[in-house]
Amino acid sequence: MKKILIAVFGLMLTLGNAQEEMDGAPNFSKMDSSPMDLALYRNQNEEPIARVIYSRPQKRDREVFGKLVPYGEVWRTGANEATELTLYKDMQVAGEKIPQGTYTLYTVPNEKEWTVILNKKTLTWGAYEYSSEQDLVRINVPVRKAQNNIEALSMAFQESNNGADLLIGWDDRFVKVPFEPTM
Repeated sequence: MKKILIAVFGLMLTLGNAQEEMDGAPNFSKMDSSPMDLALYRNQNEEPIARVIYSRPQKRDREVFGKLVPYGEVWRTGANEATELTLYKDMQVAGEKIPQGTYTLYTVPNEKEWTVILNKKTLTWGAYEYSSEQDLVRINVPVRKAQNNIEALSMAFQESNNGADLLIGWDDRFVKVPFEPTM
C-alpha cells in the first residue's frame, strides 16, 4: 500500500509540474549567489558613454583581499563571467586612448594598489583564458579605504572634472579608474 501511495504522489507531482509547463508557466531557476549587475555612465544629453556588466560576489564574513581574491594574481573582477566594459565613444584611460568597443576588465589586486587591465578578448568565464598579449592597456590605481563595509562587490560611475571615474568597491576598500573623453 505504501508503494502505491508513494507512486501516486510522485505521479501527482510530475503531472503538476507538467501542467505548469503546459500552461506556459516558466520554470525559473533560483537566484544566482553572485547575480549580474551593470553600471552605466551617460553624458549630460543622456547618451550612453560607458557600461560595465559584472557579477556581484558576496563577502559573507570571509576575508576577501589576500585570501578569497589573492594578491598579485589576475582576477576577473567579480564572479562567474569576466567583467565586461563597453565604451560607446573613444575614451582615454590614464592618458591612453581606448577606441569605442567592448573589452574584458581584469584587475590584479595588491594591498596598496591595483593594476587595472582592459583586454581585447571578450566573452570569457573567469580569468582562465586571460593572456597579456591581448591587453590593450594596464594602469595602476591606488587602493582607498571605504567609509562603510561593502558586502557585495559593487561598481558605479561617478562624474569627475574631466569625465567619469569607475568606482570598484568591496569589503573595506575601493579603487577609482579614470575615464576621460578623447580630445
